[in-house]
Amino acid sequence: MKRKAGNAQQIKELLYQALETEIGGLAIYETAVSCAINEDLKKEWLGYLEETRTHRRVLLTVFEQLKLDPQEKSPGREVVRHLGESLVKAMKMAITAGGPEAAQLVATECVVLAETKDHSNWALIGMIAEQHSGAEAKILKQAYDAVATDEDHHLYHTQGWSRELWIESLGFPAVLPPPEEVKKVETAIGASRAEQSRDSMLAH
Repeated sequence: MKRKAGNAQQIKELLYQALETEIGGLAIYETAVSCAINEDLKKEWLGYLEETRTHRRVLLTVFEQLKLDPQEKSPGREVVRHLGESLVKAMKMAITAGGPEAAQLVATECVVLAETKDHSNWALIGMIAEQHSGAEAKILKQAYDAVATDEDHHLYHTQGWSRELWIESLGFPAVLPPPEEVKKVETAIGASRAEQSRDSMLAH
């Protein structure tokens, strides 16, 4: 397939949103960790917090290499910041309003929402790296390769935690840690298979 130049302005916009998502992600994970009462989940999220710090550094390197100003504001970036702050606010609200179990559930949902955007950003960065050409493509490919697997873990594993903790709260048998975690899921297909295997895991 012939490579073509993409929309430079919109590629820049995506990178600003991606950086803001990682910055917001730090505050989201710090708050989520304070909501986690399951020790395995807390440990998992502490790891994700560290990885998010690394992802931010990876993006800052991209900005340096592409000579972009990491402080520059864009309309989309402001929206991403607002969403991130709203998720932190929602978790803090849950801490004061409900019990620890309720706050933990809200935290898993907030992380899933944040990671859905984060995962989407990186999938698009990977797509640009494939379709685009020249030095920019090489820089983005390097960044994507450094981050992509982490992003899969963050989204699919937290989706599993959210589902199983909800099931437990509803009074039904749950698989904890979730199948996604046990099977070390790294793809959407893997996540779907892991979820389908939960019945057989409960039988053991």
